[in-house]
Amino acid sequence: MAADTDRYEDVVKTRPTEQVAEFEEHGKGLMDFVHEKLHRYPFLVPLLVIIIAVIVFGLINPNFYRVNTLSVILQQIGIVGILGTAQAIVILTAGIDLSVGAMAIFITVIMGQFTFRYGIPAEISIVIGLLAGTFMGFVNGWLVAKVKLPPFIVTLGTWQIILAANYIYSRNETIRSQDIEAEAPALQFWGEIIRIGDARVTYGVIAFLVLVAIMAYVLRHTAWGRHVYAVGDDAEAAELAGVNTERVLIQVYTLAGLLCGLAAWVAIGRFGAISPGASTGVQGNIQSITAVVIGGISLFGGRGSIIGMFLGALIVGVFEMGLRMAGADAQWTFLLIGVLIIAAVTVDQWIRKVSA
Repeated sequence: MAADTDRYEDVVKTRPTEQVAEFEEHGKGLMDFVHEKLHRYPFLVPLLVIIIAVIVFGLINPNFYRVNTLSVILQQIGIVGILGTAQAIVILTAGIDLSVGAMAIFITVIMGQFTFRYGIPAEISIVIGLLAGTFMGFVNGWLVAKVKLPPFIVTLGTWQIILAANYIYSRNETIRSQDIEAEAPALQFWGEIIRIGDARVTYGVIAFLVLVAIMAYVLRHTAWGRHVYAVGDDAEAAELAGVNTERVLIQVYTLAGLLCGLAAWVAIGRFGAISPGASTGVQGNIQSITAVVIGGISLFGGRGSIIGMFLGALIVGVFEMGLRMAGADAQWTFLLIGVLIIAAVTVDQWIRKVSA
């Protein structure tokens, strides 16, 4: 009898908790469900945008579904995507790098001038260019981490310095594609084309896709990647938890500089020639930030993924190609991308506000 009484009391004590939990579970509305999924998987929004855009542009022009169209889109976003990867890891730490485009252009000039002005073998010039990018990234990281300057101010300043150095050092000279192809084909390596049926894929596209896969794994499955997210989410808490935040910041900006070097090498392969006045020097910064923001990476750091950045870059490429094939004015691309940027930041703010 006593045993039955104890069992009854246990049920009475337990049941209210179970009922509350059940009530809370069923009490979740649609908006709570959406918020939870977006908070856990920020790339869902850009993925949905891509699916809708592909369907709409395919209905407008069936040629949009051709394999060759997708391959052209990937070629167009390859350089921006690599710069976007560099930008993404910086923004994940709650920073920003306004100098990625300028670094990429200056590195193309360094690779070209060391080869043609000084007669250094192209392979060695490439290594020098990659090291130069790594050093420029290190300087950005050191100023942010050690001197405690705001990333926006640091990279705004280095952007201007690097662009000026680019024009001064190059003497505003363009190295022609024919000369590079004849004397330094290694500089154009990433522009080599692989034909797979109707698709034409360059080595640069493959490098971009491999880079995305590697960085996605590193950020999600290594201690270093978790430290990057921790610094961006709450630098003080990360410091208290034993993370060397200064070292992480320097490593992130240094890696971003190296990736800019890779983007520079891919750019030479993509465009053939080397020009200090290439638009990437200015537009590369905006395009990389656009891919990151549309891809669901929070500008406040600590949330998002490289896969999201890839989808963001793909959205830009899909809209540009789709509108071009539809015969629309090019300005519609800028208009729609601007709307997407504002929408992406609004969604991020909403997620953070609800989470708080």
